[in-house]
Amino acid sequence: MLGKTANGLFWMYRYLERAENTSRLIETGQRIALTRLGASAEEWRSILETAGVYSGYASVHDTLSKEAAIDWMLRDPANPSSVLSSIAAARQNARMVRTALTHEVWEATNSAHMRAQELLSRKVGERDLPGVLGSIRQRAALVRGATHGTMLRNDIYDFARIGTFLERADNTARILDVKYYVLLPSVSAVGSTVDNVQWETILRAVSGRGGFRMEYGASAGPREIAQFLILDKRMPRSLAFCLGKIRDNLGYLDGDSGQRSPALAKLDHIETTYLSHDIDAVFDFGLHEFIQKMLTLLAEIGRQIEIDYRFYE
Repeated sequence: MLGKTANGLFWMYRYLERAENTSRLIETGQRIALTRLGASAEEWRSILETAGVYSGYASVHDTLSKEAAIDWMLRDPANPSSVLSSIAAARQNARMVRTALTHEVWEATNSAHMRAQELLSRKVGERDLPGVLGSIRQRAALVRGATHGTMLRNDIYDFARIGTFLERADNTARILDVKYYVLLPSVSAVGSTVDNVQWETILRAVSGRGGFRMEYGASAGPREIAQFLILDKRMPRSLAFCLGKIRDNLGYLDGDSGQRSPALAKLDHIETTYLSHDIDAVFDFGLHEFIQKMLTLLAEIGRQIEIDYRFYE
């Protein structure tokens, strides 16, 4: 399957994952800010920069405040990556490929959109924020559940999975970068003495606290957390896990065509060059530098997939 249908499915699931992940990023910023003495609104600039939406915010806001930053990321129509904009875009793409979806997937997507409109019809106060963010994540999970439970394992499913895991890998990298931006004063501090409370916040942001404790125990530190979120192939939001799933689904698509796509070749290069070493090598490279490199490579993979499968023809 090539062209517009593949494009619609790929972006439908990217936008759904983006909505959930933006809610996780907001929660991460909120929790980390609460753990820092003398926290200021300026710290939300780092959150916005990490999300890749600061320039848009600055173009329409003269000053920076926590409330305005959260509203920009949640519901501002001028922000195409806000939670509300992302869910609306997911629904629009779902409408474009309606015949490729099961009834259950369409209903779950439509319901997520209506619920988001209801929750985000006005500014969300700090007291209501945890509940709103949790509800957004639950609705995204319902769409995933309907997808896994009702969709045929064919090329339609492959593009849905590729979009999901490409966006998820991007988000895990960005959440790790929040830790760098908000906490660490310099690159030289990466991997040294850090605040374990804030590292635990990072685990909570990716729903990884329970799995991490089972694997590493309660006394493990930043090195083990970075290992878990970057290289552990059992953790469903780690970079290694997400890229492995993208490789699998690209492989299924290539199997149908009998050809090896350039996107799959790029992915093999990323895994071999950046994800085949231990965590000490990542820290030696520089955690921030590693994350920025991964974000660049993930964007290149996305563009290559669009070319390989002729999304715009």
